[in-house]
Amino acid sequence: MDILEAEVGNIVPLELIEQQLKSKSYKLLTFTHVDTSTAVLNDAKSIGALGKKYNVLTILDGVCSVAGEEIKQEDWGIDVVLTASQKAIGVPPGLALLVASKNAMQTFEQRTSPVANYYGDWTNWLPIMKAYENRQASYFGTPAVNLVIALEKSLQLILKEGLDSRFDRHRRAGKAMRAAIKALGLDLLSKNEQVSANTLSAPLYPNLMDTASFLKAVNQEGVILAGGLLPQLKNSYFRIGHMGSVNKNDLLATVGAIESALKNNGYSHELGLGTAQILKHF
Repeated sequence: MDILEAEVGNIVPLELIEQQLKSKSYKLLTFTHVDTSTAVLNDAKSIGALGKKYNVLTILDGVCSVAGEEIKQEDWGIDVVLTASQKAIGVPPGLALLVASKNAMQTFEQRTSPVANYYGDWTNWLPIMKAYENRQASYFGTPAVNLVIALEKSLQLILKEGLDSRFDRHRRAGKAMRAAIKALGLDLLSKNEQVSANTLSAPLYPNLMDTASFLKAVNQEGVILAGGLLPQLKNSYFRIGHMGSVNKNDLLATVGAIESALKNNGYSHELGLGTAQILKHF
């Protein structure tokens, strides 16, 4: 297995990915669409095209992107898209979801070595799925019934909104949040707009900010933010999720809480600059 890495806040250049694919024969090309730890967005469409060009299976980790960032799995040639229920899908945590292409299914059926992970072995799940399609009873394990019902409801709401409208709403939310953060004089971990995710943002703290006091102050305003996830930069940035059913009022409340917390922790800025950007984009 070969791992390609980029500097924090950026993506691996497509030229480097293609160069690696040229260097030897690979079976799989795996990548994260939106990196949860840095709020960086990969170019899934172009990576899918490289997978098709070099005849490798492409696997997209869409935990922070599915139902928030645009994905055209079939058109882009992505073989497997994986996600979880608790992010932009808008369901409580507990479900692992995936969609596999015919190419991926065929490759699995032709494999000669056993799957090492029992839970992840499609051999256990495929009979259940096929029985469901045929409206027949089949059993592998007790399903998370409440979560499956919640998933159905969430998918109905997603389709009612319309995928194009949903993707556009997330694009506007992402742009609005990044504009608000920059208006407050803060930098972002992502290097530029092209690699910035629309489902979450990762602003850098101001210099000498008491990070624990800041997050506590935000929490007291009724908003919960996540701290930094990268060990080497844990106290240098925080993360804001804006995915799923997030609307203008949610964004205003979040930015307002950030502005208040910054002010209360000694950061000098004009109140209202961030919220003005949210209103401008919505």
